Amino acid sequence: MYAEMVRNVAIIAHVDHGKTTLVDQLLYQSGMFRNEELDRLAGGEHGLIMDSNPIERERGITILSKNCAIQYFDTDGTEYKINIVDTPGHADFGGEVERVLKMTDGVLLIVDAFEGPMPQTRFVLTKALQHKLKPILVVNKADRVDARPDDVVNEVFDLFVDLDADDEALDFPVLFASAKEGWATTDLAKPNDNLKPVYDAIIRSVPAPKVDPDRPLQMLVTALEYSDYVGRVAIGKVFAGRLTQAQPVTVIDKAGRHTQQKVVQLYEFEGLGKKRTLEVQAGDICAVAGLDPVDIGDTIACPDEPSVLPVVAIDEPTMSMTFHVNNGPFAGREGKYITSLHLRDRLYKELQTNVALRVKPGESADTYIVSGRGLMHLGILLENMRREGYEVCVGKPEVIIKTVNGFRQEPIERLVIECPVECQSAVMSLIGNRRSEMIKMDSKSGVNDYVHMEFMIPSRGLFGLNARLLTATQGRAVMHHTFERYEPMRGSIPQRQAGVMIATETGTVTAYALDALYDRGVFFVRPGDEVYEGQVVGEHCKDNDIPVNPTKAKQLTNMRTSSKDDAARVRPARLMSLEVCLEYIQQDELVEVCPKSIRIRKRYLKEADRRRAARREG
Repeated sequence: MYAEMVRNVAIIAHVDHGKTTLVDQLLYQSGMFRNEELDRLAGGEHGLIMDSNPIERERGITILSKNCAIQYFDTDGTEYKINIVDTPGHADFGGEVERVLKMTDGVLLIVDAFEGPMPQTRFVLTKALQHKLKPILVVNKADRVDARPDDVVNEVFDLFVDLDADDEALDFPVLFASAKEGWATTDLAKPNDNLKPVYDAIIRSVPAPKVDPDRPLQMLVTALEYSDYVGRVAIGKVFAGRLTQAQPVTVIDKAGRHTQQKVVQLYEFEGLGKKRTLEVQAGDICAVAGLDPVDIGDTIACPDEPSVLPVVAIDEPTMSMTFHVNNGPFAGREGKYITSLHLRDRLYKELQTNVALRVKPGESADTYIVSGRGLMHLGILLENMRREGYEVCVGKPEVIIKTVNGFRQEPIERLVIECPVECQSAVMSLIGNRRSEMIKMDSKSGVNDYVHMEFMIPSRGLFGLNARLLTATQGRAVMHHTFERYEPMRGSIPQRQAGVMIATETGTVTAYALDALYDRGVFFVRPGDEVYEGQVVGEHCKDNDIPVNPTKAKQLTNMRTSSKDDAARVRPARLMSLEVCLEYIQQDELVEVCPKSIRIRKRYLKEADRRRAARREG
């Protein structure tokens, strides 16, 4: 039977533990490509084949799940098809992980040989165990000088036990590997120079798809793509029957509505791409073009006996932000899409593929409340929009509060911080007033000067924490977090302590003006930047907001006085990324996101309007 020769496996891991690098190496060593072809696909940078999105390459993280297929010949000559799904490693993109696991029958769990299991490791493993997927542990980066592979294996086993894994899951194969160097072995005492043990573990340990080729067609749509030539392309796994080109089908949506349609083009995965095919059998992962309407979670079924498959369950969002069109003085200078209609169409288009996102109308006609799984989840959406030419203003992120049995509950996250021992007191002082609860603290085995700390902390307690943590530890601390559960509200959390400097004039920033304001704080702008009245141009050294004029120019009377500008003191500007800006702002502030610029501004640009608003609010 065809399905017996197919293996569907997902690669899951915490962020930066090397899963995308491993997939790239599996492609390199499969023999399906010449190295120059893969180098071209990677943009000349080995290890970036699967992370094809520009933002993924810039940030070194996986945002979107991706499919590829490898033809593998066993030692006895048997040919297998291995469908591999590369998944995101950051908790904010957990929706991508949840929807694609439905297509697979096993997982490669990648864990760093030094860091061990981290928050996202727990999250992705929980989802894999819920789907009854067969796990294979790959302890990656085993060639690190500070690697502790045996301890990591024990920690992963403890994690399995903590998650109530059954006996079959606890009997997981273990491989030690260096994805970067392209080798894996079952025993570190027996070195190896290739990844054949990984292929073999997949063939031996991951079960063949449990499908029924004799039943009527059933295919679950788990991803969508768009093509300028064929339109919407539905991707998913065939659970029963077979699918052929030009075949009439019934598409059953999540509401149970049936539409009669026909397959225009049919594709199967081969290597990094797709190729046209006339037929796909049960057990395989394929792509279907020509279906409209079709959405993630829909079932493609036989018209004669249409039967729906269970819908993929996705965790609900925990954070929201208000989006509205850019109404600042510089609106329309940089973007192509600046109207509320453009904004609405773009947000609702995102809903078609971003399954963890929610959008609903706001209080006014040009505002929308957008909810997601975290700050990075929403920040990536904004980053994509600005690169596409949109201009948008967003308000302060807010956690989503639920009412359960008459009590308000808020999202709680598991926070993991690793830092040198000498930075421990600085970390504890930062965490102490954020309503956190320490649940674990220990030193890394074999690394005496590093401490590992775990906390349960409200999601709102994370706002602004990363930037402050890096400052307090001179950039030596690393933090990760993932959503855990909802709990009763834990009380107030201190907001931003420092005030801001607000521009009183519109114009060009001068070195002379910044020199005169040198002792007032840290600026977010540099000489030559354009600013407008009401824009936040810096952080005040005290806790109150102050108006400043960063555009003031010196009145030149003679050559001697003009030369004095050469001695102007200009403190280096604090460059604020999009995520940092979103964490930084308060309720009366907005982040203006444009294709070339990111600015912080007051909601009311004129000082008189801000005073009236403050009196109204009390």
